[in-house]
Amino acid sequence: MDLFDYMRDNKMKKESPLAARIRPVTLEEVVGQKHILGEDKLLYRAIKADKISSVIFYGPPGTGKTTLAKVIANTTKSEFKQINATVAGKKDMEEVVTGAKELLGMYGKKTILFIDEIHRFNKSQQDYLLPFVEDGTIVLIGATTENPYFEVNGALISRSVIFELEPLTMEDIKSLLNRAVYDKEKGMGSYDAVIDEDALEFLADIAGGDARQALNAIELGIMTTQRSDDSKIHITLDVAQECIQKRVVRYDKNGDNHYDTISAFIKSMRGTDPDAAIYYLAKMLYAGESVTFIARRIMICASEDVGNADPMALVLAVSASQAVERIGMPEAQIILSQAAAYVASAPKSNSAVTGIGEAMETVRNTGNLPVPVHLKDAHYKGASKLGHGLGYKYAHDYPDHYVKQQYLPYELNGKEFYKPGKNGYEEKIRAHMKRLKETHQEN
Repeated sequence: MDLFDYMRDNKMKKESPLAARIRPVTLEEVVGQKHILGEDKLLYRAIKADKISSVIFYGPPGTGKTTLAKVIANTTKSEFKQINATVAGKKDMEEVVTGAKELLGMYGKKTILFIDEIHRFNKSQQDYLLPFVEDGTIVLIGATTENPYFEVNGALISRSVIFELEPLTMEDIKSLLNRAVYDKEKGMGSYDAVIDEDALEFLADIAGGDARQALNAIELGIMTTQRSDDSKIHITLDVAQECIQKRVVRYDKNGDNHYDTISAFIKSMRGTDPDAAIYYLAKMLYAGESVTFIARRIMICASEDVGNADPMALVLAVSASQAVERIGMPEAQIILSQAAAYVASAPKSNSAVTGIGEAMETVRNTGNLPVPVHLKDAHYKGASKLGHGLGYKYAHDYPDHYVKQQYLPYELNGKEFYKPGKNGYEEKIRAHMKRLKETHQEN
């Protein structure tokens, strides 16, 4: 590298985004992901020993997938190549493979190929890589925000180790933000800025585990905020809010506001107030609540408070839960709004809750009551000698596919656990059950 190359590279580093400049280059600098990067963990040991095999890093944006690839690039003796699946094609992979074959054949040197957003490659592009991964021509490192079991070729999956990265904790992001503000070498320490504790807490919380989002806000704040009388740049809560374009909502995810808001959300759905339900949904989403957590609460309410008064409520809630996991924010808010509005507007019944509650109490009090002998399994050899299954009446052989016989243990004869209400579809269930019992005598 000559002087001009050095000056050009130095200038590019200084002008690159803060999130890129502050990116760790060694394992010791990596923040978070201790579940895969603890000193006793496989990935940590493999990187340290330069014995990395093909891996796929899977996780939300800003959790360190590219960072880990860069750390590997800085520690390995292998040739390191990087392509991005959003712009690269088969020709780019062919060039890497050709070079990898030459290095391996002439010098015995391996090539590591990092493919960012590998889920963007179509099936044929992924298939092209397979034989070269299999024979060791290249060691593959893939990074994806999508579930690799859905988006990556099964054959590549079987030849790779999947590491799932988790959203960074608030403490992880606070550590990165402090480094960004005060580190003079990689961060913005030379700007002589300070960040208030409440601004630090806010940015770490509102980032939702995405370090890049918080770092971008810090960079914008420092670059656009006027110096105060003490000649320092102060990143206050107001500055932080403006830079990340979100306002503080009183919503501590581990405190009373969290529980009060989710309680109000559930009770609004139970109370058939879709307007209030959507308002509390918006409050939770605005504050960065997990969409999967919200979806779980909607599913529970659909069964606990709607039940068979509208069986479609649970179907819709489950579909919504699956959809938000696949789609993510911001579009997931529309799906959650639809599900919450439907559950809130649906006719209500808690018959499933009272039924299972009473049944559990009965089991607790009566113990192991015997199953009526005619209901016992009769499919194995010798069952008939024990009388198992004898006298059982096959319901489909009778009018209305119904026949009266003892199903509950004899000690519980006449006991009712499920009592359909008079709302929605349960009125039909109630009428149907009543008609069957009144019109069909024991045969």
